[in-house]
Order: sequence, then structure tokens, then C-alpha cells
Amino acid sequence: MERSWAGCLGPLSKETFLQLAEAGVQSPEFTALCVWLVAELHALCPLEENISPTSGPEDAETFQIELSGLLQELHCPYPALTTGAVTARLGSTNNCLQLLYFLSSELQAARLLSRKHPLLPQPGEAAAAARQELQLICQALGGPELALSCPGPQLLGDIKSKVAEALSALPNGHQEMAPLLRVPLTAQQWEVLEGIQQALRAEYECRKRMMISRFCVTLQSFHWSERAQAHSAALLAAISSLQQAELAVSGVTLARLLAAREDTSRIVSTSSGHCRHRTSCAINKVLMGGVPDRGGRPNEIEPPMPTWEKRREGGGGQQRWGRRGKKKK
Repeated sequence: MERSWAGCLGPLSKETFLQLAEAGVQSPEFTALCVWLVAELHALCPLEENISPTSGPEDAETFQIELSGLLQELHCPYPALTTGAVTARLGSTNNCLQLLYFLSSELQAARLLSRKHPLLPQPGEAAAAARQELQLICQALGGPELALSCPGPQLLGDIKSKVAEALSALPNGHQEMAPLLRVPLTAQQWEVLEGIQQALRAEYECRKRMMISRFCVTLQSFHWSERAQAHSAALLAAISSLQQAELAVSGVTLARLLAAREDTSRIVSTSSGHCRHRTSCAINKVLMGGVPDRGGRPNEIEPPMPTWEKRREGGGGQQRWGRRGKKKK
């Protein structure tokens, strides 16, 4: 066992245990060692209780309260550590030493058991996403709902037969669209592709958060006006929906790449009639009238320089600009 709990190196000996036990629960080094032992246990055992490190004697009471729940979960067999007043259980050197030996022995036993019976990987986000994709495939093919106990090879075989049956029912002369990805990839290439997909997803989420933040700031600026005070609830509701959208992750996965066909690579102009049929709306017919010249062309300004006046109600101050009608082409 290495002494990595306090930034020090070297094995933990009986002398070290005795020295830390004599310092007691008031010592941050003693609590740091306990926290490290429990953290190692958490990596091997599904524990619910945990303890927090202390920064001084003032945190000793909180540490002992958290430790009491952890020892109950571990079914500690030592009455001196589980009975009596919670804040008085670690009042002696013997009890502190007994605690260190108990936690270290539990960690040693957990490591031995993990080598004999390694833990199976729990279904994480990737497994849940894959199961969701399979569920959507079964739903699109009109098949039964995906069963959790169904083996993977059998499920894929059923999907393949359903797809072949659907293709055979197509009318004559229908040409099947070839997949966009035709070259089989190696395991290393799939890893590289996964990294590219994660980088693109991170950039997309960053851009989405930036746009939502800009919109929220703009919306809050409208809230400063007196006329908007009556619509404060609607403004807050609009911001809350945007905040929920910000938490949603992108649904583009590598499974979409396998499902993509040749028509996906066809680039269609956004101004084409086919696209405009779906994107056109009433706001496109609104024409902007004349807007004031914002300047920004010092080479076109004739002397003297423009004079600035205090803003008056009913319109901005009059400015004298040289050759105002000329616009930059």
C-alpha cells in the first residue's frame, strides 16, 4: 500500500499508523489517510456513504458524523467505533488505530476479491444510446418492442431479415440507395472517427451555448424597460426553456454515419425552390425602409469634422456629414 494520500511517497508502516493515531481526529493527516482509504474502497465497492477531508480541528465533528454512517454501511464489528457518543468514539489513540486497521483490512479484502471476481462493466451512456438506436430500428420496421433479455446476435438477425423483407416489397424498378460509407474501417480508424465526432460535438455544444447566452442577454436588456415589466413572467419562461435546451446534447452519433446514403452528400442551394418551399415565411416579405447612415468611412468625410450634439427627445442629434448621399459600393 503506497502513501499517496498526503502527497508523500513510501509504504505505510505500523510506526506511521501509530504516529497518525496518536495525532487523532484533530489532525488533517489522520483524516486524509481515512479519506484516501475510503476513496479506494469506493472504486471497488458500491458504497453509498462517504467522508470528506478536513482542513483543521473545526471539521473534526463533521468528519466523525460522516464516518459513523460509513462504518454502519461496512458493518464494522468493533463496538468502540459504532457505539456511544459519535464525537467521542475517536477520543483515544487505540480507537483511532483500530479504525485505520479496519479500513485498511477492508481495502485489502476488496482488492483480493476484485482480482478473483472482476466487476462486469455496467451499462453506461454508450450502451443506453445503442439500445435506443435498436429500439428505433425495431419501431421503424414495425417489429415488437425491444426486449432487454434478447441476445444481441439474435436481435441483429431479426432486424436483417425484416430489412430484407421490406426491400423485397418495394415496387419494380426501384433502385436501392447505396450507403455513403462503403469502405470497412478498422478498429483504429473507428477510434479516430469517434474522436473527430466528439470534437465536433463539443464545438457544436459550445456554439449553441454561446448563441443561447447572447439571446438571454438581449432578452434581459428588454426587461429593463418599463413597458416590459408587465411581461416579465413571459420573458423568464422563454429564458428557462432556452436553458433546458442548452442542457440537451447532440443526437448525432456514429450510427447515423452507417445509416447515411448517397443522397446525403448532395449539396442543394438554400435558395433553390425545393428548399425555399419549406423555409419561406411571412417575415421574408417584410422590406426594410431607409436606415440612417452609420458612417464608418473616414476617407469620404470632408472637413470640418462632424459636430456632436446632445440627444434630444423625439430623435437623435443632428450631425453634419460630408457627402452623405454617397455610399460605399
